[in-house]
Amino acid sequence: MKIAKNINNIAKKVLQNEADAVKNLINFIDEDFEVCVREIYNSQGRVVITGIGKSAIIANKIVATLNSTGTPSLFMHAADAIHGDLGMIQENDIVICISKSGNTPEIKVLIPLLKRTGSKLVALVSNVDSYLAQQSDFVLNATIAEEACPNNLAPTTSTTAHMALGDALAVCLLELRDFSSEDFAKFHPGGSLGKQLYLKVDDIYPNNELPIVYENTSLKEVIIVISSKRLGAAAVVNDENHLLGIVTDGDLRRCMQKDMDLGMLTAGEIMSKGPKTVSKGDFAVKALNIMQQNSISQVIVLHKDKVVGFVHIHDLLKEGII
Repeated sequence: MKIAKNINNIAKKVLQNEADAVKNLINFIDEDFEVCVREIYNSQGRVVITGIGKSAIIANKIVATLNSTGTPSLFMHAADAIHGDLGMIQENDIVICISKSGNTPEIKVLIPLLKRTGSKLVALVSNVDSYLAQQSDFVLNATIAEEACPNNLAPTTSTTAHMALGDALAVCLLELRDFSSEDFAKFHPGGSLGKQLYLKVDDIYPNNELPIVYENTSLKEVIIVISSKRLGAAAVVNDENHLLGIVTDGDLRRCMQKDMDLGMLTAGEIMSKGPKTVSKGDFAVKALNIMQQNSISQVIVLHKDKVVGFVHIHDLLKEGII
């Protein structure tokens, strides 16, 4: 009969182990780390990251993070390197070799070959006394107390530490490059993330009709405008097209619930003053944030203090921002 295990306690122990290991990495951020970051920043070449087994998987992740944040990088599998892939390394490249022990046979074979290329060699290791660490120009210390695996064998905490240190490296380089959200958008044009970073209000609002009324527009005409334009609201403007207020479906419902002569009402009497607005050059995600923060379905678009359009929550859904 199997002994009952407390799954929650096991999971918490694993997470605590890994959290402690990552927190302890703070103590290993030293001058070697800083010099290594600056060497990569000033390099005319690329970053080539290599490893084997689980380290190869972590290497791929770090390469992806570096590429997406402005540092050109390549992955080279340590086993494939000695069968032709060494040809991808150029003289000005910097090679980062990831290994927990730093003493695996494949790594020991690879290191002399890497040094012949003339490239700088960086060791990202959990054993700073290893062959890899001793042969490298820079050492990124990812020492851990033990793996989260109860047998202290399966790469768990060590791979988490390596990935966290890779993130620290990438963000340091990002900061040195003054890498902005606009730069980020260039490398992430797809999906909702990309659209949040590059899609602007003026990419959206021209697709909508413009529901505008004036202060003296009758309630009946206001209802017709709101219904025909299908945006759930109409902007109230003056003769110069400057914004005075907004009439929404909600305003109409509240108005009809009151004991009032509806036939005599005008837009100016039922409008809400100070409606939420965005400028045509704003990012669409700003319009989304305003809608979410104020629990509304549309915002008015202004250009030079004049009403030029609307952005509706459905537009953002259609664009895939939400």
